[in-house]
Amino acid sequence: MKETNKSEWQTNLIHGIRPVIEAIEAGKEIDKIFIQKGLAGGLSHQLKELCRVKDIPLKYVPIEKLNREVKRNQNHQGVVAHIAPVTLQNLKDILPTLSERTTAPLILMLDRVTDVRNFGAITRTAECVGVDAIIIGKQGAAPVNGDALKTSTGALLRIPICREQNLKTTLQYLIENGYQSVACTEKTEDTIYTPDYKKPTVVIMGSEEDGINDALLKRADHLASIPMHGKIGSLNVSVASGIILYEALRQRSL
Repeated sequence: MKETNKSEWQTNLIHGIRPVIEAIEAGKEIDKIFIQKGLAGGLSHQLKELCRVKDIPLKYVPIEKLNREVKRNQNHQGVVAHIAPVTLQNLKDILPTLSERTTAPLILMLDRVTDVRNFGAITRTAECVGVDAIIIGKQGAAPVNGDALKTSTGALLRIPICREQNLKTTLQYLIENGYQSVACTEKTEDTIYTPDYKKPTVVIMGSEEDGINDALLKRADHLASIPMHGKIGSLNVSVASGIILYEALRQRSL
């Protein structure tokens, strides 16, 4: 099983400075690029400038990280790119289409959810519920890669994934277009059963470590907690996403 996953993972990688530049110029959907710390030179400068112009996330990492990304004895030249297995969308391009539907749109925003298996599982649940789009950030988000696609059991191919530069600005844009925002957080006594999900809604879920960013919480129309009676007091973000999304589906089915 591990060998199969490794093979699938490597089909979504491009390594080497020139091949990565050519992939970007050819319009390949780049999820993120790892660059060796301290890498300098003509081609590397060209790559960095191209990524800046194309707004492609760069992450500077030690050479050991790059060595683990590729097969043994492959020369990565200090650069490894992750190719997204799905075409990422722009929210402003799809929002008019959602507004034309007879049912109120339901959008899911993931704030710094970094675990790829959580992301895939959340996407699978979202597709089952009927979520119209998922929004992720360009920085601090799980990679949209083969592992995510496999965990989602193909749901990543069935639901638009919008990768936005600034989630705070994106949330404000949704609010201005008539969406209510529901932030799932333990920082409130109000529960997930309070909001009316029959309205156009964006549900916000936070990172596995520290929840939703304060800037998003301040802009949310509703703070909603999941009732719990055990001693642990927290849920995996994938499980929590499923609970609140199915409450939205329950209300919309009445």
